[in-house]
Amino acid sequence: MAVNLRRLRRMPLVSPRLWRRRLMAWTGALLVALAAILFAWAADGVHELFTALTGPQPWLVFLLAPAGLALSAALTRHVFPGAQGSGIPQVIAALHMQDPRLVDRILAVKIGFGKVVLTLLGLLAGGSIGREGPTVQVGATIMHALGRRLALPRPELQRGLILAGGAAGVAAAFNTPLAGVVFAIEELSHSFDARATGTTLIAVIIAGIASIALVGNYAYFGVSETQLAFGAGWAAVLAAGLLGGLLGGAFSALLVRAAAGLPGLAGRLVGRHPVGFAALCGLALAVIGWASGGTTYGTGYAEARGLVEGGAALPAAFALWKFLATLVSYLSGIPGGIFAPSLSIGAGLGHWLSVLMPFAPAGAVVLLGMVGYFAGVVQAPITAAVIVMEMTSNQAMMIPLMATSMLAYGVSRLVCRRPLYGALARRFLLAQERGRGGMRSPLGEAGG
Repeated sequence: MAVNLRRLRRMPLVSPRLWRRRLMAWTGALLVALAAILFAWAADGVHELFTALTGPQPWLVFLLAPAGLALSAALTRHVFPGAQGSGIPQVIAALHMQDPRLVDRILAVKIGFGKVVLTLLGLLAGGSIGREGPTVQVGATIMHALGRRLALPRPELQRGLILAGGAAGVAAAFNTPLAGVVFAIEELSHSFDARATGTTLIAVIIAGIASIALVGNYAYFGVSETQLAFGAGWAAVLAAGLLGGLLGGAFSALLVRAAAGLPGLAGRLVGRHPVGFAALCGLALAVIGWASGGTTYGTGYAEARGLVEGGAALPAAFALWKFLATLVSYLSGIPGGIFAPSLSIGAGLGHWLSVLMPFAPAGAVVLLGMVGYFAGVVQAPITAAVIVMEMTSNQAMMIPLMATSMLAYGVSRLVCRRPLYGALARRFLLAQERGRGGMRSPLGEAGG
């Protein structure tokens, strides 16, 4: 009888130990969703405050941006080391670390808190950054903290929770559950493991349900009903794939190169006066914002949504200005993501192409520009196509989006041979193992 009882307790459906793990993972997914939603509300509020301050007095950004970026850089280096960049490279590095003490340091609750606060500070200063990458790190941090309380017996179980937290962060941040799972497989882990993927899928579903319950079932960029019939309009697929891959690859190559150290005078300035360099980046950000008519500040969400819906009046060179503003923001070394700014740049690129290609539906070309540039930056073509499709609730565009994404991915690999997040994660991992804390490059070995 006692033997049968022990066997029964080991069965997956009735094992108290396994049910404790499941309940902890489900609780973590709910917490990730709640954190993502609160982060989104705070980011929107901070951007509205920035607009309220600088709208009546545009000159104020010339004080606010240098001071805000300098303060963020100083706090990142001295109070929250390891919070630099988007957070996705840190999560990838944590998934490949063998020393649990290093993982604890990267995914510490203090660093996750600092990530949120400093991203909001960057947005208040007008930085061209997003909250989605930081949400991935916050989600992984929450799951890692719960995993430590469970005292999981095997490292792969802990890594499975970290992966699930990152995926749930993407799903909750964008309301894109399918993209959360695909991103976890294609970008974070670069592999498919049945057990880890099952945990990830359940976490994404729970986070998605919580998100729908709290903010509703919405499409991030609104519902797009545009279509691209087969014919002459498919020339836009070729153009968006080639140009998006070229510019996205160039952006990634610049960030990877900067993570190794800027050359010449700029490199010496960063090494000796990193906070002063961040202030100069803030000044450059203000100049770019002034030249673009104030369209480059913040995540770029409003501008991208306006282009998707066809009602935005933006300068013809919006994509170029936003590209420069995002690059400067990351060179400064402040925390922040590139998902939303990249999608905004891609939407601007698509809008520019639509003027040159009046024979293709303008709305369709905007979506192709978004997926082309985003795939060029992150070199994750399936994630790029799925995330744009889910964000616009437009399944009819899936084939053109996939074609554009794959073309952009191929072109980007010619420009930047190593995927951005993987390259930055590798540098961050090496820096952590050498005990340098990822604090020497302008991106802190963890930018992006």
